[in-house]
Amino acid sequence: MIPLLIYVAIFVVSYLVFTKLIPHAARSDYTSLKTVTFGDESAVTPNRAASVISVLTLFLLWGMFTGSALLPKFLHMPGPFEGTATFEYTAQLPDGDRDNATVTVLVHPVDEEATEPEVEPGEGWAKNDSATIGVWRSGLIRVDRNDEFGRDEGAEVVAVNGTPIAPGGEVEIEYGRVGMSPKGTLNFEPAKGWQMEPIWLPAPEDVVARVVEIAREGFRGSTLWEHLGYSLFRVVVGFFFGALVGIPLGYAMGLSDWFRGWFDPIVEFMRPVPPLALIPLVIIWAGIGETGKIILLFLAALWIMAIAARSGVSGVKISKVHAAYSLGASKSQIMRFVIVPNSLPEIFTGARVAMGVCWGTVVAAELVAAEKGAGMMIMVASKFQNTDIVIMGIILIGIIGFGIDILMRWAERILVPWKGKG
Repeated sequence: MIPLLIYVAIFVVSYLVFTKLIPHAARSDYTSLKTVTFGDESAVTPNRAASVISVLTLFLLWGMFTGSALLPKFLHMPGPFEGTATFEYTAQLPDGDRDNATVTVLVHPVDEEATEPEVEPGEGWAKNDSATIGVWRSGLIRVDRNDEFGRDEGAEVVAVNGTPIAPGGEVEIEYGRVGMSPKGTLNFEPAKGWQMEPIWLPAPEDVVARVVEIAREGFRGSTLWEHLGYSLFRVVVGFFFGALVGIPLGYAMGLSDWFRGWFDPIVEFMRPVPPLALIPLVIIWAGIGETGKIILLFLAALWIMAIAARSGVSGVKISKVHAAYSLGASKSQIMRFVIVPNSLPEIFTGARVAMGVCWGTVVAAELVAAEKGAGMMIMVASKFQNTDIVIMGIILIGIIGFGIDILMRWAERILVPWKGKG
């Protein structure tokens, strides 16, 4: 909840600063000539400042909640307690006699060995105790192990730092929380703070170090670039064949009522089926090799490209077709100069969606069965709780997917410069 509030606050402040306080330079491109922006994708372009601040904000939050060395310490969120913690417990005998003793706990980094602090036993039948617990961890403390009267004699802990406690209850202290198990054993949990434990979310510099290490030494017998290259190769091949079949199919459905009636039930039935649901069936049919993965990606792209091409053909304005006919154009000329150019924007939009779906599908397919690939790296790393490798894989997958999308947008601007211009 705290990260979300910080994120929203940064968004609001950035929006007010860049839209209200900083004047914008006058635009002189085609977009600036438009007076209506609602419903017109080409009239709204990304604000580069907003994009930069958005990315920096995510990395800022990541560093703040992991105690990153890349940030000054005053930006760090409160971390887990580390050091020496003490609390006092009160033990009571069946006859009502009470005695107090102090527990000293050394809270240490989990990757370091530690010895219990030496403490004086103190006076009275309840003796002082010591223990060691790793940060972000908790541990049972048998305070009666060295007392003159223990649990076998009916002694029981009734208070912590003067606050009454019963089995199943807990008491908040300065250094964390002291709870009591149903059997009456104390359990100390040091304060965890707001930072994430590295096993759940490592700091950015740890992930960067892991990227450098795997780029140099490889992962399970293959280099990092081989893993990413295999994933990218599967996506490109699967998407290519999906577009090769899907686009002509979509054109046929958009131009012929017979083709539309024949294939529409199949396309509409398969469209909502997640590609991941087909993985078991594809494995049964084609095995776990490359062929099965490419077939899965082909099916992931096929229906999207077919629907995009069909939508593009159906969306061509009839006035343009009539105008071409009035100028003496033949059907083949109408197809070449009217239908195809006007349907290309929809096809490119579908291609971008299909590539995103294929990229996500190949990672999931590699999670099931693969010897190389980004998904395989994530799957193997997760088994050994190597969270830095998992996050590294996720970031690289996102960067490559974003790069593919940028490349397709660039190709769209070059090949379809008339998009959004009537």
